[in-house]
Amino acid sequence: MSRFRINVLFIFIQLLALPGLGITARADEVITWKGSGAGGAVAAGKAESVAAGIRILKQGGNAADAAAATLLALAVTDYGLFAIGGEVPLIIYDAGKKEVKVLSGLGAAPLDPGAIKWYYENGIPANGSMKSAPVPGAIDLVITALRMYGTVSFQQAVQPTLELLDGGGEPWHADLAVTLRRMTAREDETEGTREEKLAAARDRFYKGDIADELEAWYIETGSFLRKRDLENHRTRVEEPVSVHYRGYQVFKCGPWTQGPYLCQALRLLEGFNLREMGHLSSAYIHTVIESLKLAMADRDEYYGDPLFADVPLKALFSERYTSLRRQLIDPASASQAIRPGDPYGPGAIKAKDKPVESTSDIPVQDTTTCVVADRWGNVVAATPSANLVGNRPGPAGVTQGNRVRSLNTTPGHPNRVQAGKRPRITLTPTLVLKDGKPVLAVSVAGGDLQDQTTLNVILNHVDFGMLPEQAVTRPRFNTFHHQGSFDPNPDRQAAIVGPGKMRVNKAVAAGVLRELEQRGHKVSTAGGAIAYPVMLYIDQGNGMIHAAGDPKAGRHAAAID
Repeated sequence: MSRFRINVLFIFIQLLALPGLGITARADEVITWKGSGAGGAVAAGKAESVAAGIRILKQGGNAADAAAATLLALAVTDYGLFAIGGEVPLIIYDAGKKEVKVLSGLGAAPLDPGAIKWYYENGIPANGSMKSAPVPGAIDLVITALRMYGTVSFQQAVQPTLELLDGGGEPWHADLAVTLRRMTAREDETEGTREEKLAAARDRFYKGDIADELEAWYIETGSFLRKRDLENHRTRVEEPVSVHYRGYQVFKCGPWTQGPYLCQALRLLEGFNLREMGHLSSAYIHTVIESLKLAMADRDEYYGDPLFADVPLKALFSERYTSLRRQLIDPASASQAIRPGDPYGPGAIKAKDKPVESTSDIPVQDTTTCVVADRWGNVVAATPSANLVGNRPGPAGVTQGNRVRSLNTTPGHPNRVQAGKRPRITLTPTLVLKDGKPVLAVSVAGGDLQDQTTLNVILNHVDFGMLPEQAVTRPRFNTFHHQGSFDPNPDRQAAIVGPGKMRVNKAVAAGVLRELEQRGHKVSTAGGAIAYPVMLYIDQGNGMIHAAGDPKAGRHAAAID
């Protein structure tokens, strides 16, 4: 095995003066917000989670192994943004098979028809409740990724997390350590192949004594979930959706996430010369914002779990429909209406509704990030979350979120709540290929900002040639002209976050802001990070992997030479 070492920056004094931007891994190594190397790379949330993934890569593990270790560690280091009872959509490029697959690590709404009836009679709790908890998906996602694509045991992948938990700090740390060690014990005592051992560890959580403890906790806390929900849960392995943009192929998860609208926005933008407009010019920002408005209107109108809803993605991506929609973008004026299209006609506009600004103050507890590449060409992008909003750990150390509130009770809506249905979530990792080989992986935390920020950083690379360390740190912008994805209000037009409103980082020139306002945009500014991106770029010419996470957003990255 060739000798590996983490690509480090020896700047201890500066890092100590900047809390959150660096952590010492050894006396001579520092994990910061960027790294480059040919031996593999990880970009994620807290530095300790990056260190967990790098450790597995250094031990000879591949991208799936390192992603598993990073995700498990994130449940501790980024707790509150993610938890072991949360969810993880994941996209992977398998270098051996030369294919991209999606792993849906998302739990569904309860199977009990009585629970669904309760939601329609009482409303889906929006402000934090175990009644809004979906089935926990993260554990099965991690083990499925290891079983299908990895090489290490669950014990090896979870070891960095156990060390973090053994360090203490929170009362639930010891409880979760016991739960994870019960799983590794079952793995160790099971006879058979590596895959059979992994399955045994997984089954102890979803079918065995851990599941019994979870069910007792569900009953105690008023949750609608039961052991039957755990037993029926599986990580679905699916085909990604994708579009081509300026010679690149962009891959997303299906319409059980918001991901496909990024594809729609890119299809619209391919008809404009963005580079000629100039990066962060008023014309550039206006054109991107107006494309986002159109794509997000379709998201809110048509997306839902495709196992329960007929989502017309082929028509939404079609050239004819895209051309009709592109003509709605007025270069001189910002639209103030919500304008979903009619992909069935096709027609440019299905409805033109005057939006009502939401008055809800629904709390949103954010998400975290993970991208990994290895020296063999395998790449993973994942977006772990839990959206805890007040939910607390149970006796097993497991905390679950409120993702059922991303469904609604609107009659006939593709995202209405149904037994066993996946919520249409905001979590939306991205892989990008060029000439059939992976070049970009992106993960962003930030709810409805996720794919808006992903669009910012992809355009920074594809249209303006930026490497990750530039792409994730340049000023960003977003629109609020869309429905709130955490608002289950059955009146969907009353769930619009901010009609006509948009936001830019303060670093954008004042003259640009004035020109945007002249076009009719309601502009606000942000001094801090707009969402929380991580990104890696693989130079297929020399094999170098460049990874970075926005340091203003508390992201970290490292690479191996």
